[in-house]
Amino acid sequence: MIAHVIVDRLDVPIVLAPMAGGPTTPQLVAAVSNASGLGFLAAGYLTADALEAQIAATKALTAAAIGVNLFVPGRRRPAAGVVAAYAATLADDVSRAGVELGQARYDDDGWDAKLALLLEDPLPVVSFTFGCPHPSVLKAVQGAGSEVWVTVTTPAEAEQAAMAGADALVVQGSEAGGHRASFTDDPAQDSADGLGLLSLLQLVRARTDKRLVAAGGISTGAGVAAVLTAGARAAQLGTAFLRCPEAGTARVQRDAVAKPGQTAMTRAFTGRLARGIRNQFQDQHSERAPAAYPEVHFLTAPLRAAGRAADNPDLVNLWAGQTHELSSELPAGELVSLLAAEARAALAAATGRLSPT
Repeated sequence: MIAHVIVDRLDVPIVLAPMAGGPTTPQLVAAVSNASGLGFLAAGYLTADALEAQIAATKALTAAAIGVNLFVPGRRRPAAGVVAAYAATLADDVSRAGVELGQARYDDDGWDAKLALLLEDPLPVVSFTFGCPHPSVLKAVQGAGSEVWVTVTTPAEAEQAAMAGADALVVQGSEAGGHRASFTDDPAQDSADGLGLLSLLQLVRARTDKRLVAAGGISTGAGVAAVLTAGARAAQLGTAFLRCPEAGTARVQRDAVAKPGQTAMTRAFTGRLARGIRNQFQDQHSERAPAAYPEVHFLTAPLRAAGRAADNPDLVNLWAGQTHELSSELPAGELVSLLAAEARAALAAATGRLSPT
């Protein structure tokens, strides 16, 4: 079992959120870790071989600690015909893009192979999203020498992950960009307001003494300072790094993130609830999109690829958090240093607002 959690030893309490599908690169991860933060590789959508190559590439760029994030396989299966019915609603989009829809299918994102890789060649931290693995899995990962972090979106999930033996909890507020990390992707909750980060941090802190890493809508040093004062040991930022030169973010997403734009939750692109900048595809199809991940992810993949190739912002999942317009194009290491300096200034200013007792 890990005696001391790595977030307690970070010189800069900033964690790079794992961003699957392209934005996360070895260069970005290494830059954040080299700046005394903690960079995370995103294993989602990669084969085990590709993940192994990314780990090797990252290790060649930094001797500092890094982590890797895994998607926990889901158990929900869509009802027969649901995905086919949704596919039929995409006919006009397919025609305009000049592509065919992908084959809707289920897979577990190479869970066993990736887990075996990380047990054989452990990294300092392994985090999990979309659920909490069985306690035996957490113990195996810890036994190999890695810390275990579990991403949670509710106090109940936090309690479950703590009971399972997680070393730290990544507390994801509803402001966060990209997929919700919820253990159960329940469409009955789609219309419910998710807990914002500050509310969730306070509630989780009241239920567990696990180390907390705050995620969701943090783009400035003041935001980092805010979550530290609310009880987090570190802040996890993703959208803030999307425009860094080291990121593999597609041009169409870089451009969209840089401008003001309303975000909303949607299932339209992948079948799993996620936050992105509103566009034509999201507005037209969110209401009818089924809870069918990863089937819808594979179904719409050719459409999204066509949108990226054509720099068409109305056909691409523009994953981003609510404060995306505050992102910058600074190199990642410079951004970490700037955020740390801003956080120190914000904490000092806040302290000055309190009268001596």
